[in-house]
Amino acid sequence: MAGVALQRPPRDLRLDILRGWMQVSIFISHAFGAIFVWGIHASWGLSDSSEQFVLLSGLALGSVFTLKRARDGFGAALRDLAIRIRRLYLTHLVVFVLFAAMIFWAQMRLNLPGLVSQMGWSWLAEDPLRAIPAVLALLYLPRFMDILPLFLLCMLLLAPFLWLQERIGDRALLAPLGLYALTQVSGITLPGLGGTQSGFDPFAWQVLFLLGAWLGRRALLGQPPLPRHPALLAAALAVVALGLWVKAGHHGWLPEAGAEVERWAEKATLGPLRLAHALALAWLVAVLVPREAAWMHGLLPRWLALIGQHSLHVFCLGLFLSWACAITFVLQPARAWWLELVMVPAGVVLLAAFAALLDRRRLPARRLARAGCG
Repeated sequence: MAGVALQRPPRDLRLDILRGWMQVSIFISHAFGAIFVWGIHASWGLSDSSEQFVLLSGLALGSVFTLKRARDGFGAALRDLAIRIRRLYLTHLVVFVLFAAMIFWAQMRLNLPGLVSQMGWSWLAEDPLRAIPAVLALLYLPRFMDILPLFLLCMLLLAPFLWLQERIGDRALLAPLGLYALTQVSGITLPGLGGTQSGFDPFAWQVLFLLGAWLGRRALLGQPPLPRHPALLAAALAVVALGLWVKAGHHGWLPEAGAEVERWAEKATLGPLRLAHALALAWLVAVLVPREAAWMHGLLPRWLALIGQHSLHVFCLGLFLSWACAITFVLQPARAWWLELVMVPAGVVLLAAFAALLDRRRLPARRLARAGCG
């Protein structure tokens, strides 16, 4: 495949806008407010932004790896992926250290006894000589520290999966689908140390990432898109309707769906109903939302697209901002409603401003690249 003349596809503005909206949704959900949470799709269905974030990340990296493989060979693609993994790994460690400092400071200064234990950080305080190697091995996962390790583990699977896809075609999907099925039957997962456990079983969640990589490779190679049969549309709408019914039961508007349905929609193991809901939403957006539309160039979509283009760094900042909102609501329960009305929009504006700052810093490099100097 090396040496094949592939062209980088034009940027799909839908993906940037979606990634931006997902970052805003994740920020709102982590703030644990009671008002703006009604505006995110997690309140109305069986899946949330996490699934779409993982799927789109697989799609983007699958496309990038395939392009690099075709232009420069498998070794160059591996080196590029290794650089990305190293960068994300270091980012996780920085976020881990800063978040730990924030939690310990908050317990000492804000009169919040038990906060360190509640958030899963006790092992680091009590036995740092053992906790630190577990951090480095991605096996110590206090609250909010489990999503970036999931991406790292998925990225480690990317090259073997695409190598297999290159040799046996779409049958390569049997590997991630088989591993996913095994997790649903046996419950296997990576161990969590220090009394912690990942909220994202990587052996289950890898199926979304690698499905995205499969789609990204297909798109880059110009292979036929996924079918748009009316039966698929009906099935996707039925799954979305099921999600609405289940959430209506949670809100007390309809009878609850029952324990079996809830088990099949569990988040940590990416239950089958949750997976189906995430894929149904992704398919509906791909089919029903045009690649280019006038509304995408409005002020709000442009800001969302900017956030989406810098999603990793915005996500990291959003973890700290959302936790600051959440702890403020806890400390000021009588004022929580109006504090949320102020702090959550302010947090979103800060995320957008941070993305704009990052974009301005990246602009000179883009100009050099366009001029053939980078």
